[in-house]
Amino acid sequence: MRNFGVKNKIIFFGNGPLADYALGVLARDAEVIFHARTREDLARAVELKQDFPEAVGVLASFGVMIKSDVLEAFEPEGILNIHPSLLPLYRGPSPIESAILNGDTKFSVSIMKLVKAMDAGPIYWQTTLENLPLCKDDIYKALAEAGAEWIIDNISALPTPTKQDDEKATFTRKFEKNDGAVDFSDCAAEEAYRKIVAFQGFPKVKYTFFGLSCILLDVHVLGPGETALLTIPCADGALAVQKLQPEGRKAMDAKSFLNGYKK
Repeated sequence: MRNFGVKNKIIFFGNGPLADYALGVLARDAEVIFHARTREDLARAVELKQDFPEAVGVLASFGVMIKSDVLEAFEPEGILNIHPSLLPLYRGPSPIESAILNGDTKFSVSIMKLVKAMDAGPIYWQTTLENLPLCKDDIYKALAEAGAEWIIDNISALPTPTKQDDEKATFTRKFEKNDGAVDFSDCAAEEAYRKIVAFQGFPKVKYTFFGLSCILLDVHVLGPGETALLTIPCADGALAVQKLQPEGRKAMDAKSFLNGYKK
């Protein structure tokens, strides 16, 4: 239950969009006394937990393995990990991207107790969100905020967490630069579209127009009878390009690109 009196104290661990969106909610209704961003910050986090034993640890996409001594400092409730998947599915570093690539239409978030094994801790709470736009940033925002809202509402009286079924676990991987290379002629339009969405930011999907390598920013699968100013042929159809960024230049819409670069 949300405490509308004295604000709960939180020691936060996190980097990147999931952390940024979660922190925005947590800082609104709790007192974030420290934000650990690097491995070097962990010792300070432990010191503060000793100074403020009532403080709760919350983690969202930290990117650094938390060692046993840090985990032990936050017992018995542990560090609460906001993980954007329906655990034990999509453990690992790229749950949202992997879900997009796999064609998922629903996206989930879990609050688990952090343990030494990757994303294997017991679950405090889970939920699945439907009807989200297939936009990576929007998905990050919706899941991070849902998880952070649950923490704010339950931080003063956490339920007993439930053990995960490890036999049902699936795992994601860290993407590499060459994952952004797409052979559009040998790729279905829907698959190519999902790669472009999943790889926004990194590793980025590119296509060459008029001799210019361009980062694809906003595309959709070209529908039956639909026309578009700028298209990419695929194995079973085409993509309509609405926004792109020639390397070394500013992002622009398709019309501006054609006006500037079509010979």
